[in-house]
Parts: sequence; C-alpha cells; structure tokens
Amino acid sequence: MQEQKYSIKTWAKDDQPREKLLSKSPSALSNSELIAILLHHGTRSRSAVDIAKEILNIVKNNVGELGKLGFKDLTKIKGIGAAKAITIMAAMELGRRRQASLSMDKPVVKDSKSVAEYLRALLSDLPHEVLGVLYLNKGNRINHFEVLSEGGMTATIADPRRILKRALEENAVKLILCHNHPSGNLSPSRADETLTSKVREAGKLLDIELIDHIIVSTTGYFSFADTGML
Repeated sequence: MQEQKYSIKTWAKDDQPREKLLSKSPSALSNSELIAILLHHGTRSRSAVDIAKEILNIVKNNVGELGKLGFKDLTKIKGIGAAKAITIMAAMELGRRRQASLSMDKPVVKDSKSVAEYLRALLSDLPHEVLGVLYLNKGNRINHFEVLSEGGMTATIADPRRILKRALEENAVKLILCHNHPSGNLSPSRADETLTSKVREAGKLLDIELIDHIIVSTTGYFSFADTGML
C-alpha cells in the first residue's frame, strides 16, 4: 500500500510529469517535475518529484546552481544512485553546451565579450580549474575548442608545446587561451601571466598569433587583450 501511495503512476494522468509534458509542453512543467523525468522513478517511500524537490532545496531552488552539484553531492541524496546522478549531470552538461552555442550565434570572433559569454556558459560552473583553447582560422572563425588540462581547486598545469601542436593539427593561425577561476576572483595569477607570455612568444616562431587570454568565473570575465597585457 505504501508504494502505491507514493508512486507517480497512481496520480491523475495530467499530473504525471511525462504525460503532462506530452499533453501540454515542457514549459508547463515545474523544475521539480522536469528533474523527476530525469530520475525516471522514485523509491518505495518517495516519488521522483519528492526527490527532485529535495535536490532543488539543496541549491535553494536556483536551477543555475544545480549544474555545480557533482557525483558525490548527488549520490548523498536518498533515492539517487549512480545512474540517476549521471543522468542529471549529463542533462546539465547538455544545457551548458546549448547555452554556449546560443551565446556564440556568430561564428566569427569579433570581441572578448562574445567569447567570454560562450566560455562562461561552458566553464564557470566547474568546481575545479581547467584550461581551454579556442583555435581560429585567418577569418577569426573558430575551428575548434578544446579543454587541454584540468587541475585541482586552485590551479591547472598547461604545456605550451601541446597547445601549439594542437594548433598545427587544427590548421589554426590564431589562438585564444581561456580558463576559469572557481573562486570568483578574476585577477590573473603570476602563472597565468607566465603561460600567456610563453605561448605568445612560442607562437611567433610558428606564425600563430595569440590574440587573447580570457579568465571567466560566475562573476564575469577578464581579458588580457582588453587590459593591454598582450
């Protein structure tokens, strides 16, 4: 009897998340109902919607913060195992990539702001620091974006030789370095300045121009080019 009481299948059709989405639209569902669809089912004592509400409570009902929950954070919640946690994380990553693609509706890089919006959508939620590179052609069109290194909570290690090797492989003539600061502090570190200098000077030997190094966080962005540091 207890399982029937908490099963979404016993709800009226219009109240079941999946059926509600089909009969109405995704926008008609609450955040907890959308997450419940990802969870697929609940437990003997709680419905998927109840578990979804607990997830939202952890992030204070801020969907933007949901993407910051890692595997360990999610699996601490009763009713969420590895499969459910992975599903939620995959959905959040798709959301980030969609937002990033929307923010770069123009394939040609024209200014640091548009690039920073693209990068913030991809990187600002990450709890650890990563270094990425945008590889551009002669027309400033983005050939490729790649994360080349991932560090701990405070630092990432990058190899200029690998950065330039990938540039040659991607037929790039220009580069934009980028990384995130999980702390929210946008000030470049001495290591950031050193890496920028090394890549810029090494790139000159290969006729590959470093046009910017952009640091992003949840609070904004910092451009080496805009501040005259290149």
